This record gives sequence, C-alpha cells and structure tokens, in this order.
Amino acid sequence: MITLTINGRHVEVDDGTSLLEAAKLAGIHVPTLCYYPGLPAHAVCRMCLVEIEGTQNPQPACRTLAKEGDVVATDTVALAAFRKADAQWLLARHPNDCMRCEVNGACQLQRLVHENQWEERWPKMPAGAPAASEELASDHTSPSIWRDLSKCIECGLCAEVCGDAVQNQNVIGFANRGFDRRPVTVFDVPLSQTNCISCGQCTLVCPVGALIEAPHWHAVLQTLDAHRRVSVVQVAPATRIAISEEFGLEPGTVSTGRLINALRLLGFDYVFDTNFAADLTIMEEGTELLSRLKAGTELPLFTSCCPGWVNWVELNRPDLLPHLSTTKSPQQMHGAIAKRGRFARSLGPDFAEGKAEPYVVSVMPCTAKKDEAQRPGVSGDVDHVLTTRELARMIRSRGIPFGALSEDGQFDSPLGESTGAAQIFGASGGVMEAMVRTAAHFKGVEHDLPLEWEALRGVREGVKTATIPGVGTVAVCNGIASAQRMLEDEAWRDDYVAIEVMACVGGCLGGGGEPKSMDPHILQKRAKAIYSVDAKAPRRRSYENADVQALYASELGAPNSPTAHRLLHTHYATRHSARSLLMRFLDCVDRRDGAAAAKLFHPDGVWSTTSPFGVLTGADEIAGLINAKLPPNLRGAKYARHQMESASDIDDLTVLAPDGSRSRFDLELSTVEADGYSQTVIQTLTRTVL
Repeated sequence: MITLTINGRHVEVDDGTSLLEAAKLAGIHVPTLCYYPGLPAHAVCRMCLVEIEGTQNPQPACRTLAKEGDVVATDTVALAAFRKADAQWLLARHPNDCMRCEVNGACQLQRLVHENQWEERWPKMPAGAPAASEELASDHTSPSIWRDLSKCIECGLCAEVCGDAVQNQNVIGFANRGFDRRPVTVFDVPLSQTNCISCGQCTLVCPVGALIEAPHWHAVLQTLDAHRRVSVVQVAPATRIAISEEFGLEPGTVSTGRLINALRLLGFDYVFDTNFAADLTIMEEGTELLSRLKAGTELPLFTSCCPGWVNWVELNRPDLLPHLSTTKSPQQMHGAIAKRGRFARSLGPDFAEGKAEPYVVSVMPCTAKKDEAQRPGVSGDVDHVLTTRELARMIRSRGIPFGALSEDGQFDSPLGESTGAAQIFGASGGVMEAMVRTAAHFKGVEHDLPLEWEALRGVREGVKTATIPGVGTVAVCNGIASAQRMLEDEAWRDDYVAIEVMACVGGCLGGGGEPKSMDPHILQKRAKAIYSVDAKAPRRRSYENADVQALYASELGAPNSPTAHRLLHTHYATRHSARSLLMRFLDCVDRRDGAAAAKLFHPDGVWSTTSPFGVLTGADEIAGLINAKLPPNLRGAKYARHQMESASDIDDLTVLAPDGSRSRFDLELSTVEADGYSQTVIQTLTRTVL
C-alpha cells in the first residue's frame, strides 16, 4: 500500500494506482475529458493536470502513478487558469449547437463549461487541418452511427475503443499531427463504406456529440403524439437494468415496472417484452442445434442474436455463414410476430385484411439493432429502434419523473410473458446458457444438469467454455476481438458444438446504446442485477413459457416447422456480393421502393423479368415498374416477402416468391462512381422460372 496526500487529505492506495483514482478515493473531483475506465490513458485533454511537490511541471493525473509520500494539489490558481484557457481553446473550435445536440445535458465539455461558467475568449476557428473541408465532417450515411467532426475534441477515445484496446476493428484512426490531428475513417470514406459493424462502442465513449447513435426518438415521439396508429413497444432485458442509471438510481437497480409505466405515459398502446421473443429464439435455435448435431453438418452452430457479430461475419468471414443460426434475433422475431402474426390480425378488420399494421418500436441497448432492422428479409418488421440513452431523452423531454414512478407496471399479453432464461440474454454467455437449458430438456436430461452454468458467466473479455453432457462442449466469446482471436486457427471447428459471440464486452449489458458510465465496475453491477432477475423467476427454462407454447399450438406448429421458418428465420450473404445485391433488390421490390431499387442498378442496367413486363432498361424504367405497375403490397399479416431458398449458401441465387414459385436469378455486376466513391451495382439481372 502507498500513502500520499492530496489537497491536504491523506489517502492510502494500492501500488499501481493512478493519481486520478487516488483523488477519487479521497473524495476529490479532478476534471477529465479524454479519460475512460478500461481504456489506455493518453493525457490528451490535459484537464486533469495536477501539481506534485518536488516536480517542476504539472503532471496528468490519469496516467501518473501515485508514489509513497506524494504531496499533490489539484486546485491551485495556476491549474484553474490553465483549465479555463484549455476549455476556452476547445470552445473556439466547437460549435454553439447545444440546443440541437443529441448529447445536450450529457456532454462532458458542456458540463465543465457550465459548472465553471467559463466564457468564450477567442473568435471561432475551424477544427482540423486546412484540408478538413475535404474530410467528412458530417457523416449520416450509417443507419446506426452519426459523425460530426465539428464537435470533436480529439480525445482519441473512439480510435482506442475501435482499435486494438477493445474491439480490434480499426475503422476509425487518427490522421495528421498536432493542431491538425483528426479522427477519420480509413481513406476518409463515409462510415457506410467501411467495415464498421455498427457496435457503437465509439458512441459510448465519446465525451461530446461527435459520435452518436442515429437518432430515432424524435420521429417516435411525433408518431406517439399524433396517435393515429396503434403503437407497440418491446423492451430488451439489458435496458430495464441500465436505464436506472440515467435517472440517478443505483447502478444495478432493476426498473422493469417503472420502465413499463414510463412507456405508457409516453403514449404507447401496448408494452411488450422482448424476452418473450428471446424464449421463442431459444426454442428455434435449440431445435436447430439438435438437428445439426443429429445430421453432423454445419457445426459448430454460431448464435446470431448479435447484429454486430453477424455484420462482422458477412464483411470479413463469409465462410462462416453456413455456421450461423438462421433464427432471427429476439428483436426481429418480436417485430415479425407483432406485425405479421395473430396479434396484428386481432386489432381489427383493417389489420386482418392487410390495410393497416401496428407501429412497432424496440428499445435496445445496442446501436447495431438500428442496422439490423433495415436488413433485407426483415426490414419493416420494426419501424424504429431506440437505444436506452434515447429512451431516457424521451422520458426527460416529457418531464416524466422516472425515479418516482411505481414498480407495479406489468407487460401486456400475449407477447409479454418470459422466463428467467430470456432475462439472461442481456449478459455475455446468457444466450448459450439459456440454449443449454432447453437443449437439455429436448435431450431428456434437464433434471440431471444444473440450471446455472457459472463457467459461461462473467463480464471479462475472453472465451468461456463448458461441457454439456449429452450435447458437447460449447464456447462463449465475450467481445468481437475474442472471437477474432479464437478464429485465428481451425481448432474451433473440432472443439465446440455451439459458440455464442457478442460483439460488445459484457454482451448487451455493455452495448453501444447503454448509458455512459465512468464506473469501472458497471458491467459487474449490471450483470449481478440481471442474474438476480433470473434467479427469482418462477419459470427459468424457455420451453416453460406458456404463451410461447400457445403460439406454437395456434400458429407456428412446432419449432423449425415451415411456418416457423417463414416467420422466424432469416438469410445471410457476403457483403457487396451478387447474393447480397439480389436480396437488397428483392427487399426494395417487396417494399415497392423503386427509387431505392434503381440505386442498386447501373444507370444503363437491364432487368429481364421473364414476365409480361419484359425487359427493362435503365434505372428509370426499373423504378417506374416497381412504383407504378406492380400492385401495392399489403401490410401487416398480409405482407408478402420474397425469400432466398438457402439461408446461407453464398452462391445460391434461388428465390421463393410469395406465391411459393421458384426462380433463379443471374447477375452481372459492375462498378460506378457515386458521390465520389466506388459502388458495386447490378449491370444485368435475369430471372429464370424453375
């Protein structure tokens, strides 16, 4: 142990403790802008400079280790003057856009300026190098993440979390040096043109509004205010834990009832539980695993609940696509059931006849869920995706006293019942543990095995394994970097029968859309809460969900049945491949979006329809056919959708039409320049009826 003095207070700390941590233990606040727990400290912002007796120059508290006998001052006149000047320099390069900024009230720079009442000192100056005008200062091309470099304070946290320190994606890095230093994407292309997996960890660590989740909450609030549509909201398990932090409650506080009541006050007609679909996912995925074990093919099975992981596979390792479970994520399953199933038909004649459909919103801890909701084959099942942070903004905007709300809120039926197995989906290892519980039941050995698998639990990065009698050895990759390391050799093919991958460390509890926290133990606190909900649940295995069993009995038939596949399973493709472009095109046809379909074609592209419509030439003709000549697609339960015959065969271009007929498509691709960037498009598309 080390004893030192900070601002006259004696404090005892462990060897290796930074001065910033020591000050916190002493109850002393030291301002920071570029520090984040768990990431390397680079002392870029200089806000945390402190004076150490016997040292000539001030030192950054975030990366200076405490030494025995240190006498430290954090509040001298000189330090206060430096911090003020430092903030004023940042203000000169920062837009006065707080009123419209998505992080208004949660911005660390704004908080510092407001607390200290620092005034502006210098005239406005552009951020970055003179060539900054050539860079993408404002990039809204990603469906999940928006960038505004005019607000960037060059702290480096986004590059750290995207790089080797955590995610190992290296989509964002620094260009230039000194005053001209800027975080940019590889080759300065829009985020949508990179290999970004939409995990959103950059938005989680950004101290200002330079990186945010693509905001949906404004549109959701406007729809709720108008109240012209029947509205449905589903809530993920991680959200009901973490949202408590947004309103000053103790980290790890379970706020399920408060959250339900807040959603009703916002105007939602039905409040459902994503955990219902998590139980449904386990029924489908567990059956799929046992089917593959029986056939001995396409093993190990990779879980597909995490859209960041699915994005990574499609972008980087398409050879793994046959191993991905074809089950949709709980979000997309719930959206499909709510819009396309019996619930939608029960809302009235217009819904039953396909003239209307409910407005479906999901509240997720994840930014990649925004991306997922727009994937071909599932788009339209969820209208908007809110992060936990966005929902908190909505609640504050309407002045709802969240902390004072009662905990008596209850989910609506029939899509609100869940088991303890569904609750733990939010934690790393939870999907696998839930699947093991039900797979053991299907194998008839559940009473011989424990309910709780401690070997699969924990929030630290790495790979966790457990051997399940009668099933085999399973693995859990906590974080996308752990999965990448596991896949570096081929041992995984023989070692495991099933593998769970969550792109964010800690699973959904550490998702990119969760509340920002400087607590280094926040993941442990959230995980403890979510496992406590499971432990108290009256039913803890997914097959025990009575409403799920009723859904199979009345509508789906059985897990993995043809009906279940049409509604609850999905398809994959290598990004930018012929199959990927075909899936996107068919999705545009189903949505009757001719303009979006035309953008997928070369301006002189040709579509041979093998139908009375004949051969169409040029993007305008293609758009005109889709918009004006095809009959409008019905909505809700009557919505008709094309499907790929194979879920994941990267070369199979056989398509099942809504009427059940089969066709094969042949595509010739070419490259065009669009908005200054190369884009792969369809040159010719030929349909052959089988």
